[in-house]
This record gives sequence, structure tokens and C-alpha cells, in this order.
Amino acid sequence: MADFLQQVVAGLASGGVYALLALALVLIHRATGIINFAQGEMAMFSTYILWTLTVNHGWPYWPAFAFTLAASFVGGAGVYHVVIRPNSASSVLRVVIVTIGLLIFVNGLAQFIWTGEVRAVESPFPSGTVDIGGVVIAWSNVGTIAVSIGIVVLLWLFFQFTKVGLAMRAAAVNPAEARLVGVRVTHMLGLGWGLAAILGAVAGMLTAPSLFLDPTMMQATLIYAFAAAVLGGIDSPVGAVVGGLTLGVLLNVLSWLSQYGLFDWFTEELRLPTALLIILGVLLVKPSGIFGRTEVKRV
Repeated sequence: MADFLQQVVAGLASGGVYALLALALVLIHRATGIINFAQGEMAMFSTYILWTLTVNHGWPYWPAFAFTLAASFVGGAGVYHVVIRPNSASSVLRVVIVTIGLLIFVNGLAQFIWTGEVRAVESPFPSGTVDIGGVVIAWSNVGTIAVSIGIVVLLWLFFQFTKVGLAMRAAAVNPAEARLVGVRVTHMLGLGWGLAAILGAVAGMLTAPSLFLDPTMMQATLIYAFAAAVLGGIDSPVGAVVGGLTLGVLLNVLSWLSQYGLFDWFTEELRLPTALLIILGVLLVKPSGIFGRTEVKRV
């Protein structure tokens, strides 16, 4: 049982990262109706900023973390106003293609600035373990779960109890009516892209110590996050969080069971294909996901 609980905790840690990136995808999809395929590359770029500040300039980790979040917010809002907004009147397909082009551009820019060399990012959490009732948990997992929960709670409080948060929700749900009551929809959408960039940056910075840092670091994580968003409901922030945590635990438990002859077909190489299979299965069986709403259109 202790081994099982250890796998669950480790799955919650990786699932927390998936949940943050999935939440970023959901925020943008709710606001603009598109999937930002460059979300992972933007997170990778933010992580390189953290690495530069801590390694090249000697900043302490947490001040560098805070500065990176601020830079990510500015960058995300800037991407919306400079790249996405001019194309917002076009078809959804065109905007999606723009985000794919943005993915390629950000990846190339990162390789141009930092080269494709693999870098090591130091974890801000202690390297040891803690024993809770016979369950040995790595401090890095505890820290990742705590940061993920903290970010999600802060975001929930922001959207529920601040005027800006309520305005952003109104702009995402019904832009036309929001404009009638004085909400500056364009500014709210830019703020939404900025917040999504912050979520992605946190996901990238929490992932880097275990995956190492290189320009392709977040590509697989983006697929896991997309699977989590689809599983929970691509228009549901709650679904993104639940989907991310569920996916992280599921993959870890399957990997653990395979060591005991159960699901012995499941290997590390099948983690990513399993996420893709989840996307396909959910889209075929329940496209709206667990918490998503099914749209009914009158003909």
C-alpha cells in the first residue's frame, strides 16, 4: 500500500504540472475559441529566462521565479496584441495556423539565443524525502504539488472576487454584452493570454529540474496537458485541473502495476501514446469531456 501511495503522490506532482498547462489552454480556448499550440514553447522560453537569471546572473531562485512570471505575463499579453488580435477577425483555422507558426518561431528563437544544448536547472526544493505514515515522498513532489495548488487557488480567488477577474470572465463568456456594460474586451483578452503565459511558465519551471532544459522540453508535456484538458472538458477550468491530476496519477499507477505483471504491456515508451489514445477516446465517446458542456444548436 505504501508503494501505491508513493506512486499516487508522484502522479499528483506530475499531474499538477499537466493541470497548470491544461488550465492555460482552457483559459485561451474559453476567451478566443482556439487552442494555442505555442503554449508549451512559450513555457520553455520562460524557463530559459529563469535559467539565465539564476546561472548567468546569480539571482536567487525565487526572485528569478517572480521576475520570470512578470516577464511571461508581458510576453503573453504582447503575443495576443501583436500576433493574435490582428488575425482574430479571420477564420479559426487561420488563427490556429498562426499559433503553430508562433511555436516554430519561439522554438527557433530559443535555439538561436541559447543553442540546443541540454541545460540543468536546479530544483528550488530540498533533495531529500519525508516519511509520512510509512509513505516516503520526495520533497520535490511535495513542493510541486504545493506550488500547483497555490497557483490554482490564487487564480480561483482572482476570478471569483476581483473586478478584473469578473470582467475577464464576462469578456470570455459573452464579449458583445460585456462591451455594453463598459468592459474593455480587448484588454481583458490580453490579460487572459498573460495569465495563461504565467501558468505555462510555472509548469515549465517545475518540469525543468526533472526533464532538463532544452528547446523541445515542453512538447511532450503539452500533449499530456492537451489530453488533460480534453478529458476534463476543453471549456472547463475545473475540468483542466481534475483532468491533469487524474492523468498524472493514472499514468504513474499503470507504470507501477506493470512492474507486477498487471498491464505489463504498459512501458515508459507508451506513456505519450496513452495520452493520445485518451484524447481520441474522449473525442469519440464524450467530446465535451467530464465537466464540459455539450452545445445544442437549433437547425
